[in-house]
Amino acid sequence: MNLPQILESFKTDPAIKNNISHWEIIPPREGIYEDFPEYLDARLISLFDKRGINKLYSHQRSAVDSIHSGQDTVIVTPTASGKTLCYNLPVLDSIIKNKSTRALYLFPTKALSQDQLAELTGLIDALDIDIKTYTFDGDTPQTARRLIRSAGHIVVTNPDMLHAGILPHHTKWIKLFENLQYVVIDEIHHYRGIFGSHLANVVRRLKRICEFYGSNPIFITCSATIANPDELAEKIIGRKVHLVDNNGAPSGEKHFIIYNPPVINKQLGIRKSALNEAQDIAEKFITNRIQTIIFAQYRLQVEVLLTYLRERFKEPFGKNIRVAGYRGGYLPNQRREIEQGLRRGEIIGVVSTNALELGIDIGALDVSIICGYPGSISSVWQQAGRAGRRSGSSVTIFVANSSAINQFLAHNSTYLLKRTPEMGIIDPNNLIISTNHIKCASFELPFHKEEAFRPDGTEEILNYLEDQKIVRQTGGKYHWSSEIYPAQGVSLRSASPDNFVILNQTDNNRVIGEVDYYSAPIFLHPEAIYLHDAEQFQVTELDWEGKKAYVKEAAVDYYTDAETKSDLKVLSVSDEKRVYDAVLSWGEVTVTMVTVLFKKIKFHTHENVGSGKLNLPELELHTNAFWYAFPGDIRFKLNLEGETFGGALRGLANILGKIAPLWVMCDPHDLRSISQVRSPFSELPTIYIYENIPDGVGYSEKLFNISDDLFRACLEQVRECPCQGGCPSCVGPAMEVGESGKEGTIKLLRYMLGDK
Repeated sequence: MNLPQILESFKTDPAIKNNISHWEIIPPREGIYEDFPEYLDARLISLFDKRGINKLYSHQRSAVDSIHSGQDTVIVTPTASGKTLCYNLPVLDSIIKNKSTRALYLFPTKALSQDQLAELTGLIDALDIDIKTYTFDGDTPQTARRLIRSAGHIVVTNPDMLHAGILPHHTKWIKLFENLQYVVIDEIHHYRGIFGSHLANVVRRLKRICEFYGSNPIFITCSATIANPDELAEKIIGRKVHLVDNNGAPSGEKHFIIYNPPVINKQLGIRKSALNEAQDIAEKFITNRIQTIIFAQYRLQVEVLLTYLRERFKEPFGKNIRVAGYRGGYLPNQRREIEQGLRRGEIIGVVSTNALELGIDIGALDVSIICGYPGSISSVWQQAGRAGRRSGSSVTIFVANSSAINQFLAHNSTYLLKRTPEMGIIDPNNLIISTNHIKCASFELPFHKEEAFRPDGTEEILNYLEDQKIVRQTGGKYHWSSEIYPAQGVSLRSASPDNFVILNQTDNNRVIGEVDYYSAPIFLHPEAIYLHDAEQFQVTELDWEGKKAYVKEAAVDYYTDAETKSDLKVLSVSDEKRVYDAVLSWGEVTVTMVTVLFKKIKFHTHENVGSGKLNLPELELHTNAFWYAFPGDIRFKLNLEGETFGGALRGLANILGKIAPLWVMCDPHDLRSISQVRSPFSELPTIYIYENIPDGVGYSEKLFNISDDLFRACLEQVRECPCQGGCPSCVGPAMEVGESGKEGTIKLLRYMLGDK
């Protein structure tokens, strides 16, 4: 069957049609074209003419004109709309006309850097002009680095390498900084939260060094559709930008289907596994050799789903159908091989985390299946954009799971399909982040006494660093005086720069992957089953000091899932207000996390077949939180006695933690919630929602300001949920919150909204 035939079968198959809560058909759109500008070098225009491209899309022409006129520019159009050409054209044109011109390209991942380099070098080779283009990252050989510093016209790198490998060694990059005319920052919607806040400070340091060498580059930024692209770009580069969003790219007809798995236990509100439903739907397309990508939320889900599909398409019945996995932790060569297999059509199905959400070229796929809400509307549309790069029909199927946030979206399709995508929220002036970058900047160049690295408080921070003997003041300047190299101690993406390397003891300790510091206790604890490329490995040893995990191959029919306990302490209150005898606050907290046990989960049935206790080190997170403290006699006021009150508080924390990400427009993993029947800080019953991001980036303050909207949405979700005593779609299962947990949670939410 072809794609239209499969879609028609969905309309008649009761096993599928009864679970479709919404089917949106997005009609095809014609392209809007404009001529190449006359000021471009004739060789460039001739090259594209030979390739059958004699017109630009309207947004490409607008972007090229904006950049040519010297404006900092942000380009915002959907996936696969030709954004790369928007910056490659003016950059190549400038280098052709002036060989001393230099450009710096920043991409959020090495994979994307390599992908874009291949496209760029293809253009340059066809031009047959000597324009030297190189990637400069951690994999670049030492022998090549000197050549890149002196001769590279276009240097392709990532923010981490700019931060730790280029800016601190700017004296070796004089040719680049003296002639730097363009800085391209692609995928800026990716730079939200902690990563974006760090990047804004890295750009401040970059501009300082450019000014020192007498250059003032034009910044070109590109983004997928978000609510505030110009505001985000301006916060990152610290200057006004010209917005280009007049998308002129054509697109084929797209079907967007919201699929809600059937309820299998009405009393508990439990639905069929979204993972199993996504597998069944994917098989219908893959069996008919229709190229399909399935997005899962976690690396564990990727490996479980990949295992199921590999079993289904084993020879001889698989008919040579290839199914691959793709996620962070796979080594670069393996990822390149998968990307090429997709482009060539050799791989029919791929299961991926959001690693393939970015603009890596994997060819034209027909079907995108999104297994569970990926954390933002922007991500939904990025993942949907992976299907339908041709003029024909394509389909995206969003498979909801049982969680509250997924059920909210399954029943409110307008939120997913019509609502403006999220804002990119960053806080470049976060005290800890900006202080770390002031250290890095003072190592690079001395600070003048009156210099404003941040809008206010720069001198106070420098005076504090002087007291700490990190800088010294002389002649009206602050000079670096510590022996420590500061950039290496500052990670742009997480609280710790340390990753754990995974070594396969069955194969002479060959490295098979890596896991970040905070995920190691969850995925690499002793006896954990680590899944990699649909193979099972058992962890034999976790070397915490050496940042290594030793594993051996293990053919088992289960995987492991770890449970973490958290404790929270308030450090300071930034703001508070009293509402209905309760106190709402936000401020600084520390959260202590420890992984205490693991469960063995059987493949396919997902039943618990065993467990074990763990003794691992505690991890500490310093961050911000929003909290709501009830009056001390609330349990008596609402007639919630004993364990009923504790269950209601847990249910309240569950639903607030699940719905809050929709209201502050952030990834669900960025927020966590905790309930305390008697808070050590206030000695009152309290609910905390903390930012799962070191030092926080402003979500807590936003929750503090929109708390009524959040409480109202939670009350609506709990009231409308069809379960009797609690389920994963609202307050959590009854076994966790108690038989009266749902009813108690509703009472608490009504009190919070003044309905006493």
